[in-house]
Amino acid sequence: MSRLDSVIRRLRAQRACLNMAEGLIAGIPGPVLELGLGNGRTFDHLRALFPDREIFVFDRQVAAHPDCIPDDGHLILGDIRETLPPALSRIGTPAALAHADIGTGDQAVNAEIAAFLNRALPGLMAPDAVVLADRPLAMAGWREHGLPSGVRQGRYFVYQRRLG
Repeated sequence: MSRLDSVIRRLRAQRACLNMAEGLIAGIPGPVLELGLGNGRTFDHLRALFPDREIFVFDRQVAAHPDCIPDDGHLILGDIRETLPPALSRIGTPAALAHADIGTGDQAVNAEIAAFLNRALPGLMAPDAVVLADRPLAMAGWREHGLPSGVRQGRYFVYQRRLG
């Protein structure tokens, strides 16, 4: 498979998971967390899906299309290992959804980021919250949720906090 075909499949899977998450969190209060702004495509999609929710975006630096940059109150810049742990005081209430698309081409770095997210994300999330990720996670007290139709296992990952 070409790299172009691979990115198209990844983006289709990402969109399908984001669209599914809209229904999964419909009754769960709280903001949305976008971990990794990139060029802003996913942030823009999240704005369309969740027009009535605050969306807080975390990234090292801004490199997004000008129309896809959150306002200063919702953009948290810096190393996520420093900005995410104290974020609850900034976001004000536990989040209903977190989307983590921050994988790199370096598997060792990806493993380090996943281990960090496994520790940091649960404390920021509401009961029944959903986490979408481009990498597998292993958060205590969370279960892997089924994927939307047409998304191949291992292409994207959906987690929801276990109930009881």
